[in-house]
Amino acid sequence: MNLNIVLVEPEIPQNTGNIARTCAAIGAKLHLVYPLGFSISEKQVKRAGLDYWDKLEIEEHSSFEKFLEKYKPEENNMYFVTTKGKHVYSDVDYKNMDNIFLLFGKETKGLPEDTLKKYLDKTIRIPMRETLRSLNLSNSVAIVAYDVFRQKNFEKLQEISQYFD
Repeated sequence: MNLNIVLVEPEIPQNTGNIARTCAAIGAKLHLVYPLGFSISEKQVKRAGLDYWDKLEIEEHSSFEKFLEKYKPEENNMYFVTTKGKHVYSDVDYKNMDNIFLLFGKETKGLPEDTLKKYLDKTIRIPMRETLRSLNLSNSVAIVAYDVFRQKNFEKLQEISQYFD
């Protein structure tokens, strides 16, 4: 299985660093869609990702339009994660999917509304209280990404605990 985490115009370097660390831990490919709200070399990004940057596959895209041209939503298992999602993330059956894309928008605005309307059936959300705006981006990525792996019995992840005797 190939899991792709796509960050569309992320703004906060610490979130991107945390997400990079999660991607390294689960073997997901990280896609960064420009413009970014920071330099990828900023020390906050590096610090949050710790020493996992060399264990991570990253693909950069000059724009969201270029990303969508290359990886067509109609031809891929692509899900747009948004508070406006039509489906709950855990209702999607990922078990028989090989190549999965999870798209997340910028922290302040999310994904473009015209894109969400166009692909409404591919929108997913994380349930939460009505009075709150959203969860932290890096937490949202971890929640949805780990559900994909949970449904696939944590395929290719460490199976044996390294507990103390």
